[in-house]
Amino acid sequence: MITDKPGGAIMTPTEMDQITEPVDLAGLQPPETYLPAPARRRPGPPGWLPALQLTERRWWTVALAASLLVTAFGIGLLYVDDANNQGTIRTLTTQNESLTGRSQILQDQLKTTQTNLTATLGELAKTKADLEHPHLTIWNAPQTLKGPTWYLAGGIPDTFTYHLQATSTGPMSVSILTLEQWAAAIQCVDLNGGTVNYCMHHNGTVLSWLSVTSVNYDFHLAEGCADYMSVFTSAGSITVTPNVSVTYNPASTTTGTCG
Repeated sequence: MITDKPGGAIMTPTEMDQITEPVDLAGLQPPETYLPAPARRRPGPPGWLPALQLTERRWWTVALAASLLVTAFGIGLLYVDDANNQGTIRTLTTQNESLTGRSQILQDQLKTTQTNLTATLGELAKTKADLEHPHLTIWNAPQTLKGPTWYLAGGIPDTFTYHLQATSTGPMSVSILTLEQWAAAIQCVDLNGGTVNYCMHHNGTVLSWLSVTSVNYDFHLAEGCADYMSVFTSAGSITVTPNVSVTYNPASTTTGTCG
């Protein structure tokens, strides 16, 4: 046993003999020809990787299908919503047309009502005026004058407008007199022997219509004065048809001979 150096390997004689024996060169075979070592492949993925990829593809497919379903569902909702909106629009259009028609009807009714209201207000105004100023007929019975000594006379009321209207079958004379003028006319007949047909129209008058067959006049001086009367006479026999009326219309101050 030989020790080379401390810590070195220990070789036995047998091993040394084996190393130092001569080599039989004739018995050596030429070295075998070896094909180049195949390229080493990288270690592949473990056996579960294809299954994982397949699972991922399936999940992607499921996700895509789910997305398509959601999209289709959303499109369906939009379609239904659009259909509902279209239906609502049609309904609102119909209602709007109906309201427009009703509005036109109401406008026509309003115009008619306004027209009726205007007419009613006019009638009310007339009625109010009639109530404030009533119109009354005071003489409308036909009467006969039988000659120049006959007369028809009547007082004109105070606070009224006197509407003198009359027709006759022959010439007549009509005068409006004050009470003083009436007294002078009576004196003419009684003291002077004059005829009524002459004296009533020639001893002073306010207004006179001589030898006429009709008279139509509105007398206002009595609206604030009680001092007037009217008288009808004729030279011959005639029939007088009066339509004398008055309207209540008191004056704010005295009028005529009372002023």
